[in-house]
Amino acid sequence: MKEGAMSLEKLCPVTVTFSPLFHLLGFTGSPQLQTILFVVFLVIYIVTLVDNLGMIALIMAESQLHTPMYFFLLNLSLIDTVYSSVIAPRALVNFLAECKAVSFAGCTMQFFFLSLCANAEALLLSVMAYDRFIAICKPLLYTIIMSRKVCVQLVAASYFYAFVNAIVHTGSLFSLSFCGPKIIDHFFCDIPSVQKLSCSSTHKDSRVHFVFAAVTALSTVLIILISYIYIILNILRIRSVEGRRKAFLTCTSHLTSISILYGTLFFMYLQPTSSNSSDQDKVMSVFYTLVIPMLNPLIYSLRNKKAKHAMRKVIYRTMNDSLVVG
Repeated sequence: MKEGAMSLEKLCPVTVTFSPLFHLLGFTGSPQLQTILFVVFLVIYIVTLVDNLGMIALIMAESQLHTPMYFFLLNLSLIDTVYSSVIAPRALVNFLAECKAVSFAGCTMQFFFLSLCANAEALLLSVMAYDRFIAICKPLLYTIIMSRKVCVQLVAASYFYAFVNAIVHTGSLFSLSFCGPKIIDHFFCDIPSVQKLSCSSTHKDSRVHFVFAAVTALSTVLIILISYIYIILNILRIRSVEGRRKAFLTCTSHLTSISILYGTLFFMYLQPTSSNSSDQDKVMSVFYTLVIPMLNPLIYSLRNKKAKHAMRKVIYRTMNDSLVVG
């Protein structure tokens, strides 16, 4: 840490000493490696924006996609767009900058939106599991139960709880006392890396994070598990193999998204602390903050016939319009 502080003093002599800034070490390595990582992050971010904004535009443009499932998917794409935009631009700037400083307010806002998006995504995935449960187990009542009003209320409740959760996490973390060189050994402001800089006790702060994270994780996982237990039992009652296959296919995209997200988080956080290196944590963080938001729209569009059909219609209509104008 002392060596890091000395090098930062050479690069940012004024800000390190006199200004309440945090310094993101990011990915250490040679300039060549930094250039490669810059290109990789830039490509991932561009693909994420194109995928998610394209999915939002497609759902809004096509009336056949104005269903509860696609309403939830539109919000998932919106969350993923914000999620990646909270992380990627700052990381890209830091790859090129010698002084990787971020203000206290900037670090606080980055963590707030990171927490907001992470909680909203987990909650929305549990809402989508409930939607699949109603679609498969109560198909005749689907349009009544999953009305437009109910869908809006479910999404609004997810955002509200995520907002409250983010406020609590952010307030608890950044009310700590920080002293000495504020050097964060990460490429964004996250709980463990920021807590290490505190010169006050983090015991109460850690308990707050644990309780709120546990409530969110357990409630969302429980909703997903119960929904899919009922879905599987209902599918097994279907006599025809083709009927079971069609019913299961309506859940594959959602199951894939859940498996990737929770698989990554469990792999990262359920390992013994001693076995986790800083570089490994950074790689896993790249996966759940940047790669997963890029993959979600691809999973739902490539594995869904209705979405692919709507996409072809939009492309065909756009080509025809351009030919008429030409």
